[in-house]
Amino acid sequence: MKLTDTCIDCLLSRVAFECQLVSADKACTDRTIAACSEMLGSMRDSPLFHPQIASAVHRKACGMIGDPDPFRELKKAGNDQAMRVCREVRGRLISFHDLVLAGIIGNTFDYAVKDHDVTGDFSRFFCEEFSKGLDVDDTTRILELSKRVVYLTDNCGEIVFDRLIVGFLKARGAHVTVAVRDAPILNDATMEDALALGFDKVADRLTTTCGGAEIGLDMAKMPAELATAIAECTIIISKGMANYESLSMYENLPPVAYLMCVKCEMIAGDTGIARGSKIAMLQE
Repeated sequence: MKLTDTCIDCLLSRVAFECQLVSADKACTDRTIAACSEMLGSMRDSPLFHPQIASAVHRKACGMIGDPDPFRELKKAGNDQAMRVCREVRGRLISFHDLVLAGIIGNTFDYAVKDHDVTGDFSRFFCEEFSKGLDVDDTTRILELSKRVVYLTDNCGEIVFDRLIVGFLKARGAHVTVAVRDAPILNDATMEDALALGFDKVADRLTTTCGGAEIGLDMAKMPAELATAIAECTIIISKGMANYESLSMYENLPPVAYLMCVKCEMIAGDTGIARGSKIAMLQE
């Protein structure tokens, strides 16, 4: 995917939100937005993938505002909210389809995506969205392919439901490698978050995507154990839009299951699926 005016506008809105999260004054906010805007302008025709450009911009913003993890409180709140809802609905999550749907509803915990709102009443929202189901449902085939799985996580909040999916796959005899972000960036889940939720007790292998504060997956930077897991897997389960943006640029991958809420028009246009849709889409 190429960087467009819409993408730049969205990225700068996130930079402004990061400034707001650390209570940066107007002068700092203006300097940070201006510097990131200039950076984006210089990278507009870059061959880098969209997540690589976004990562560079957010690293610059965090450096300028003096906080490597401005989303830390929102990440904790997202996990806490998801845990409460998970306890409420756990008895309804019986099948793989149910768990995947729950995980995709959890994918709505994505702050400062322009024109995408994160609900304050997640319990009510979850029940409403669960009753609507999936707009693209390839869960039957995804499960059939889930013998050796590489599971790429995305945001905090939804990672609570990701653990249930991983546990379900393990109970069916699957070998599962889980990869989280290497360092804090936006509200994405890191190793600290995964360990707090006990992923080391349920996954066969728990690793990071490497590369520091980087959204998506840069295959040139990933650690050897993740590269080996991808080479040997029967399917990659990819959560969220940044992972979609990364993986869709690579060729000769194993089958990939994209589990996400389509939150922006750029992803809607690229997939041909309406914005707001909840999708479990398999590409073989």
